[in-house]
Amino acid sequence: MSVTLLAIAGGVIILGLASYAGYLLLQLKKQKELQLQHRKLAIEKRNANIFENVNTLCLAGIQGQCDLSEISIRVYCIMDYVQGDERVDFEQEYPAISELYHVVKDMPRGEQRQELAKQERMQQNLTRHKAESRLQDAMIEELKLLQQKIRPLNNQINIQMI
Repeated sequence: MSVTLLAIAGGVIILGLASYAGYLLLQLKKQKELQLQHRKLAIEKRNANIFENVNTLCLAGIQGQCDLSEISIRVYCIMDYVQGDERVDFEQEYPAISELYHVVKDMPRGEQRQELAKQERMQQNLTRHKAESRLQDAMIEELKLLQQKIRPLNNQINIQMI
């Protein structure tokens, strides 16, 4: 009789532990789903912020408020940080922006540019101006297309902790 009681008590304990393990696994699954949802929302919010900045840059380029070479560098580099399905392949979709970026990406800017010899600085200016004038119309059109593409994706998302 005592063996039977011990077997029943052991069975109850094992059943209780199995139920608790199942409960913990369910909680873990819910936590992982919540983390995945938060990660997705964070990526969407980050992309929306990037798209807002790119929209401003496109507008400045279209209106001629900034050099196209500077716009190509900034837009190309900023859009590289986009995550998820909204990533843009500049080589395929925006060849003029990509080409101008590859022409001017290694040219020094700011203080580094001022430190160059005058002859070298003039040579780089000439190269940059040639590329800008050759690609200007295509760049403006591509900036308009990019602006239209990212406008519907630019939805600001408010993230709240649950």
